[in-house]
Amino acid sequence: MNKPSPYLVPDTHGGVADPGKSLFVAAQDGLRLHVREYGTASAPGLPVVCLPGLARTAADFDELAPALANGPPQRHVIAIDSRGRGHSDHDADHANYNCTVELGDIISVLFALGVGPAIIVGSSRGGILTMLLGAMHPTAIAGVVLHDVGPVMEAKGVARLKGYVGKLPHPRSYEEGADVLRRLMSAQFPKLTTEQWLGAARRTWHFKHGAFKPAYDVGIANALAGIDIELPMPAMWNEFDALAGVPMLVIRGANSDILTVATVAAMRARRASMELIEIPDQGHAPLLEGELVRRIVRFVSDCENARQDASATPNPAA
Repeated sequence: MNKPSPYLVPDTHGGVADPGKSLFVAAQDGLRLHVREYGTASAPGLPVVCLPGLARTAADFDELAPALANGPPQRHVIAIDSRGRGHSDHDADHANYNCTVELGDIISVLFALGVGPAIIVGSSRGGILTMLLGAMHPTAIAGVVLHDVGPVMEAKGVARLKGYVGKLPHPRSYEEGADVLRRLMSAQFPKLTTEQWLGAARRTWHFKHGAFKPAYDVGIANALAGIDIELPMPAMWNEFDALAGVPMLVIRGANSDILTVATVAAMRARRASMELIEIPDQGHAPLLEGELVRRIVRFVSDCENARQDASATPNPAA
C-alpha cells in the first residue's frame, strides 16, 4: 500500500491567527481529510491526537491543541475532521459515515503523518473511535482522554442528538445561531456566557457561499436514523477493557445525558486508577476551555512522566 501524502492547504482558519496549520490527508478511498496540525513531528513530547464528536469538528480543540503543543515539553498535536465534517470532503455515500470507515480514516492519517504511540483525546463519537482503535491497534495508544463518553451510551441522549443533528436551521448571523443553540441546549448548559454561546455558534456553522451552513454534511443524520432508541445501545466493555494498559482520564459533564454516573462507577470498578473530572453546570460535552484545558495538559504530562519512569526501570528478567 502506498503511503498517502499530506499536502498543505491555504490557512483560512476562521480568519483568526492560529499557531497551527491546516493540511489534507488522503483517506483509504481517496477522500480528503482535513487535519489541523500543531507543533512538529520532531517535538520531544508524546504526540496527541484529538478526535471530535459526531457532528463536531477540529475547531472544538482550538484552545486545547495549542496548549498541549506549546508544552513544556513541546508536542506534535493533530486534530482530525472526520469525513463530512469541518473542512474534510463530504462523502457522496452517506452509508460511509460509520465507525468502521472513520476508524480506517484515523489510521490513514496516523500513518501519513508518522504519528507513533500517541495520547488520544476522544470527544463523544471520537471516544468511541478511540476505544475501537485501542482494541484493533493497542500499541498506537499511550494514554486516553474520554470526553463525556464511555462504554455505555444512554438512549435518552442519543434521542436528543437525533432530534437536532442535520436539522438545525440556517441562521442569518452567528448571533442568531447563538440564540438557536441557547434555546436548544440551555438545560444542559445553564450558565454559559453570551460569548461562550457565540463561540459555540462559530463552531457549529460555517459562512460560505453567502450563507451560514452547518459545519458538517447533514447526511450524517442518516447515521443516526437506523438507531432504535427503544432498544439498549450496544455496550463496548470489551473495547474499554482493551485500554487497560494505558493511563485514562474520563471527563463527564454533570448534566450529561450520554455518560451517566452509573456508567462512570462501572468504569471505575473495572479500573481503579482511572482519573475522573466532572464539570458542574455542563452537559454533553463540556467545553474544552479554561481550567479543563489546564487539567488535561497536566494529565498528558503525567502520562509522559510515567512512560519515562517505566522505560528507566531495569527489567529484572533481562
